[in-house]
Amino acid sequence: MALSETTQIRQFACLDDNFGVLVHDTASGTTIAFDVPHAGAYEAVLEETGWTLSHILITHHHWDHVQGLGELKQKTGATVIGPERSRQKISELDRTVEDGDDVLCGPYEVKAIATPGHTLDQISWFIPSIKMAHTGDTLFSLGCGRVFEGDKEMMWSSLAKLIRQLPDDTAIYCGHEYTEANARFSLTIEPENADLQARAREVADLRSQGKSTLPTTMGQEKKTNPFLRAGEASVAKALGMEGKSAAEIFTEIRTLKDNA
Repeated sequence: MALSETTQIRQFACLDDNFGVLVHDTASGTTIAFDVPHAGAYEAVLEETGWTLSHILITHHHWDHVQGLGELKQKTGATVIGPERSRQKISELDRTVEDGDDVLCGPYEVKAIATPGHTLDQISWFIPSIKMAHTGDTLFSLGCGRVFEGDKEMMWSSLAKLIRQLPDDTAIYCGHEYTEANARFSLTIEPENADLQARAREVADLRSQGKSTLPTTMGQEKKTNPFLRAGEASVAKALGMEGKSAAEIFTEIRTLKDNA
């Protein structure tokens, strides 16, 4: 039986606007957590489902992604894997990875994609067998992370890498529920984008019902997310930046969002 048929994914709220994500294989019992914003939120879902946590994959060192890590590791004994660049910042790491490394978590082969910019240690995790990725604080639905430790050219390079490496049908999970605010900003960049208009309406409806806007898909983001669309002629024209590079256009969009 294919892994896609035995996989269950649970996404749940943590802290104010963070997400917790668990991936579970019913055949092997393997359960993977992505980041640990709050240990109690994970413990509650594990108790509800009866799943036993086996692995924790960390995207980056920011407190709102790892503050519950020590407690959850102590209670579950799960193996913690994260970026090599986090080694001095996250004491709970059992194993570290570099860009392009593959790790086995039970039956899941998980690819580490270095996507620095938000932080220098940021890793996005991709599981091709179930068409799923967790992009941490690099790629959001209709947005991207603020650039804290890298620079904007580095962040664009990381987003371009995700465009190249993640197929359109990849389900994208990420660190935060920012989509409604991102949609309002995105419409200031491409107000005539019909796909974006439809997505914004969908997002507003979901949030009015208290529902999550995630996961999204890579294909949907390529059609609607202005940060991913910095290389599109229509975006350059909308900004009056025809002839400029994608990196320059991304820098302008990120600067506009920072100042919004």
